[in-house]
Amino acid sequence: MTNVTRKNSPLIKVRVLPAEKEAIEENARRVGLSTSAYLRNVGLGIEVRGVLDQQAVVEMSKVNGDIGRLGGLLKMWLTNDERLALFNQQQLQESIVEALAKIKVLQDELLQVVKRL
Repeated sequence: MTNVTRKNSPLIKVRVLPAEKEAIEENARRVGLSTSAYLRNVGLGIEVRGVLDQQAVVEMSKVNGDIGRLGGLLKMWLTNDERLALFNQQQLQESIVEALAKIKVLQDELLQVVKRL
């Protein structure tokens, strides 16, 4: 008894115009699938998820981790009385504003990644 695989299963041929073929191939490439896998998923009603979505999630996770680490460092620094005693009030205020500005930049970067999705 032989196993049924896609390799030894019947083909479905579809006639398309050259521009349609290019569009289908581009769509498949964009989501990281072969043309056959892309058409099979679309034909079976399976949601086609792109590789870019997965990359964006990884990118957002990294940025979110950076924001968390920066916030944790700021909290640790502000709760360390010995460390705070090394700075005068003006230096302390400038340092806090600078750290918050960096956090804001990271949040904006994360927002841009989300908007790309």
